[in-house]
Amino acid sequence: MEKTILEKQEQYVEPGDPVHLEKSGLGDHAGLDDSNLPRYDDKETKRILRKVDYRLLPMLTVLYVLAFLDRGNIGNAKVAGMNKDLNLTGTQYNIALTVFFLPYGCLEIPSNVILKLIRPSLWIMIMMLSWGLVMTLQGIVQNYHGLIITRTLLGVTESGFFPAATYLLTTWYCRFEVQTRLSIFFSAASLAGAFSGLLAFAIEKMDGIAGLGGWRWIFILEGMATVVVGCSLYWTLPDSPQTASFLTPAERDFIIRRLRQDAGTSAGQVRTDDGFQWRYLRAALSDWKIYLAVIIYWGNSICLYGFTYSAPTIILELGYTAANAQLLTIPIYLVGVASTIFFSVLADRHQTRWPFIVGPYSVALLGFVGLLSIPHPKLPGLTYALLFTIPGGVYPPLIGCLSWVGNNIAPTWKRAI
Repeated sequence: MEKTILEKQEQYVEPGDPVHLEKSGLGDHAGLDDSNLPRYDDKETKRILRKVDYRLLPMLTVLYVLAFLDRGNIGNAKVAGMNKDLNLTGTQYNIALTVFFLPYGCLEIPSNVILKLIRPSLWIMIMMLSWGLVMTLQGIVQNYHGLIITRTLLGVTESGFFPAATYLLTTWYCRFEVQTRLSIFFSAASLAGAFSGLLAFAIEKMDGIAGLGGWRWIFILEGMATVVVGCSLYWTLPDSPQTASFLTPAERDFIIRRLRQDAGTSAGQVRTDDGFQWRYLRAALSDWKIYLAVIIYWGNSICLYGFTYSAPTIILELGYTAANAQLLTIPIYLVGVASTIFFSVLADRHQTRWPFIVGPYSVALLGFVGLLSIPHPKLPGLTYALLFTIPGGVYPPLIGCLSWVGNNIAPTWKRAI
């Protein structure tokens, strides 16, 4: 019996998975029951969660800033002269935007299956190094076909990051703690939009250096930054509460047990399913809640990425210079950051999701209707003001939807799929 427990302790432990909590030697069979669980009051609990926050959230936020920069900077490159240099038509540019999402959508599930089988830090590092290299190479493409190839490969290599990072967060926090953390992580998308405009404004000044256009340097430098950061993940990104060296043994035990209790059924029991089984795949593919979430996510992505790729061009067409158009995107995205965090904190505090999904979507709907209704070349001030409603109304509901689904789907294999 002792040998069996030791063997189980040596296996990789999936963070937050009830069955793996037992396999880690930290479940009931290892003697960690409620009676010997470390006891902490609310103040101490918050202190421990802050330790996790400070270690996990800044790192994931930086990673997502880089991911969103690398997929969205093509809009900045267009304003900086990419279409002219590559002789792209409007249709070709739109195709280059679209091909990213075909492999991106198809490979998310296989990626999360791999995530469940190996260390999260290793898999995320591999993805980052891969898409950073692709992004760097995108800076030297010479024609439309080269751009299509790199955009497709970017979709392949980035496909697993967002679901992997989202899933990783759900394995560290209880149900009504996770949306606030997800909002901080996802606000990186808004930060990336703001940062992208600022970076593009600065990098565009490198036009002509080494015989390369400014738009090429946007791709090259941002790709190289991704590679540099990705190299450190194997050692710096914590995989699970069970292996978190920055926590004391008592703190690890406390986090593990509160996750186990939070995952329990109404009868106080915990699922003990282990390993991948085909029935989890069938269960995921036959669950109507997942398809509803897919529809919401699909609609949200159309709005989000359509805005990301179009905002610099819309502002440029209002009569501003290319440099000023890049800068004027910054305050718009900062509104998205504030809105995402604000609505997520309210949702966790009130322990409900739907009002904070429907409400922001209503704001975004009014903004889209307004943008379609006004003759924007004649009303640049109003057009620019309405642009603020899009990230402010589109970003928060996505996090609410992800939290909603994550709170209501178990076991973790099904959640990962």
